[in-house]
Amino acid sequence: METARVHRVTSAPDLAAALAVRHTVFVLGQNVPATLEQDAHDHTDATHYLAVAADGTPCGAARWRPTDNGVKLERFAVLADYRNQQAGAALLRQVLLDVDAAHPTATVYLNAQLPAVRFYERHGFRAEGPQFEEGGLQHYKMVWERPA
Repeated sequence: METARVHRVTSAPDLAAALAVRHTVFVLGQNVPATLEQDAHDHTDATHYLAVAADGTPCGAARWRPTDNGVKLERFAVLADYRNQQAGAALLRQVLLDVDAAHPTATVYLNAQLPAVRFYERHGFRAEGPQFEEGGLQHYKMVWERPA
């Protein structure tokens, strides 16, 4: 099975597709309030990515942005029909490549939903601190341990 193609969003149609994937996953699928799912960062300081399946369907999205604490990876979403097909792994690999190139010494972190903790652990992240709630869902802060 062909892995999804991932690219950095550089056009309004691609951003709209990424936001639509996120809306489907978070708002419709997980009941996250729409007012929390999209924010000002989407149109200011976030760098967005879109995963496109072999059939051309936009199937995944993610973003990252610089913060006072390093670089925060956010809003990783893969449509249900495309999960467990490496779309999420392809998204994460591309984001980490770009973040590492742009911010080679920054702390890279994210807030992982409980079901995703093992996925991120497989990709070099470790949980840090206590479990907490965000958007009505339980999370752990996770920090990327760069390969030596």
